[in-house]
Amino acid sequence: MPSTFCFPRSRRFGAAGLLLGGVLTVACSGASDAANTAADAPVAPAADTATLSAKTVAIGGFTYDSARLVPWQSSVTVPGRLMLDPSALETIGSITEGRITHVLVRVGDRVQAGQVLVLIHSHEIMDARGSLAAAIAKLSAAEAERDLAISAADRAARLLEAKAMSKAEVERADVAKRVAVAMYQQAIAERDRAAAMIDHLVGKGNVPALADEHDVLIRTPIGGIVTSREAQPGTVVLPGSPLVSVGNPDRLQLQLHLSADAAAGVQVGATVRFALTESPTTTMSATVTRVAPTVDTVTRTIEVIAVPKAGVRSGRAESFVQAEISGTGGAPALVVPSSAVQALDGDTVVIVADQRGEGLRIEAVRVRTGRRAGGRTEILSGVSPGRRVIAGSAAIAKAELIKRRSPDGE
Repeated sequence: MPSTFCFPRSRRFGAAGLLLGGVLTVACSGASDAANTAADAPVAPAADTATLSAKTVAIGGFTYDSARLVPWQSSVTVPGRLMLDPSALETIGSITEGRITHVLVRVGDRVQAGQVLVLIHSHEIMDARGSLAAAIAKLSAAEAERDLAISAADRAARLLEAKAMSKAEVERADVAKRVAVAMYQQAIAERDRAAAMIDHLVGKGNVPALADEHDVLIRTPIGGIVTSREAQPGTVVLPGSPLVSVGNPDRLQLQLHLSADAAAGVQVGATVRFALTESPTTTMSATVTRVAPTVDTVTRTIEVIAVPKAGVRSGRAESFVQAEISGTGGAPALVVPSSAVQALDGDTVVIVADQRGEGLRIEAVRVRTGRRAGGRTEILSGVSPGRRVIAGSAAIAKAELIKRRSPDGE
């Protein structure tokens, strides 16, 4: 503290000396009080700043964002599950009544479209083969009748020209020809129908060595992975009984159930951020594709379906997730990524970054925060719109600032 020099009082100056001494005493006292006041006043804390070299910046692996004014979107967090897209899932049922003789696949097997999955012993296939044989025989007879009728009609026409046959007889021959042609067309239709029934029961493609003429072959119409198998050898099934399910495991969708209040602001196109319950740190994104128009009568919730964004490998079907779904936008708010907000010595800060050549100047700016939703935090004060902030590896930047507070830099 700077010293203050004061003149002592002197008796030789009399009244004038006393007056002068009083003035000097007051002056000295005032100077001392001012110095003490300045010493006791709180000192404003110095800003936490640091200049990082290009090498440090590269090691830190920082990513950047900016404080921006955007319409605030409320959000709600709900549990959900991943399920196979119904449009990529096929439940294959029995097409006949009979007894299952062989099941050629297991859950997890990859199958191709047209591959035989199940063999069913059924009398229906034998009836179809008998019908086809009868239809072919009938078609042969009808073809012969048609040819004979056409020949007779042509001969009658020639005899009419030679005036060797009456016109009435020619007309009867022409009618017989048309009837024979119609019967031939009918026989073709019956033959095709019998053949189509066999195609329905057997299908087109390879026939397993285990199959015989009494077996109906159940084929998959799509390729994919066998997701379930209800068929068991020896059981008797009816038409429509489920046998095997085949789906595409890469086509998943997210199923959520929201209360009426939570679903009020959710619309098609809204963003959903979700994470598997077993991997809560890995966040993925999906887009809402459907919001049910009615409330479920049992759960009293509204179903929301979202599809993971292209290229996102979101997990396996029937996995449980924790999802955050954003509603419609409201009034504009100044927001930064939540990862940019850090705690520093009891203060809430955002670390801003300014380029300095190849390096970086960083500063911890104290802020006041508001709402949090969808990985964003509202900034009420402290940072202006457009300010560049460190979003990724902000904790490393904070550690650099704390290190520079230490006298030895450690």
